[in-house]
Amino acid sequence: MSKNYSEEQERLARFAKAMGHPARMAILQFLASQESCYFGDIHEELPIAKATVSQHLKELKEAGLIQGEIETPKVKYCINRENWEEAGRLFARFFGQPVCKKESCCR
Repeated sequence: MSKNYSEEQERLARFAKAMGHPARMAILQFLASQESCYFGDIHEELPIAKATVSQHLKELKEAGLIQGEIETPKVKYCINRENWEEAGRLFARFFGQPVCKKESCCR
């Protein structure tokens, strides 16, 4: 039996998966505070190998949270504002929904 999820649930899960690592959260926070950023700048900010930074950037880009453009010989990254705002709305709606208030519910 296949389970059908709403498009909103799929998008929210994709954003959550991409944000599911502390290094990716650090990258997003760094990029959110910049106009744009080159790969080398990101690598200098994080205490991890360049290859690992590249993998995290790839995951964030595939989720649509960041975008990159090649300015030979460098790659410039920035927040994808449209998807950033969508993620904010989806998470706000998700965490803003009412929670069970029954006494028998877990606390």
